[in-house]
Amino acid sequence: MKIALYARVSTRDKGQDTENQLLQLRQFCGQQGWVVAGEYVDQKTGRTSDREAFQLLFQHAYEKRFDLCLFWALDRFSREGATDTLQHLRKLSNYGVRWKSFTEQYIDSAGMFAGVIVSLLSTLARQESVRRSERASAAYAKLKQQNRTDHLGRKRLVVDRDKIRAMAAGGTSTRAIAATLKISHTSVHRIVRAKP
Repeated sequence: MKIALYARVSTRDKGQDTENQLLQLRQFCGQQGWVVAGEYVDQKTGRTSDREAFQLLFQHAYEKRFDLCLFWALDRFSREGATDTLQHLRKLSNYGVRWKSFTEQYIDSAGMFAGVIVSLLSTLARQESVRRSERASAAYAKLKQQNRTDHLGRKRLVVDRDKIRAMAAGGTSTRAIAATLKISHTSVHRIVRAKP
């Protein structure tokens, strides 16, 4: 079986090193007779999925380069909350890739508690959604009471659509355009695909 190892430490994790996680993960794979197909390492907060190695892991999962993603602990894989973490795990499953936590034996898509873990994360995700909605409603009520509703919503994104289309026509990738103009890749992609 081909295995992808994922390790992460935050820049705030003083004195921690991903090599400590990787050593244990490699040793475990050796004991199981598994082949390490790749190691994906981030030194960034787990509160966002905007992590280079994390994104590459999913690209390679989609390309079927490995059969199982092994991480040291779930909070090393993601700290984005139950909703996003569940989505990441489901995405791996949809790609036909299993997932397993080294330190938390019950977090294993092939284990006997897989269904329980997914159900638990789903329940936590629903609770997160309810709490976010309640906080948003409370914030809205407070701003409305203070007659400050002009502060609600996101600021409108102002971009030069012609410049984006010209860059794309010149062969610049949508990701490179997004990085250059400091806007989201999704926005660039939508503008390039839309008819002028």
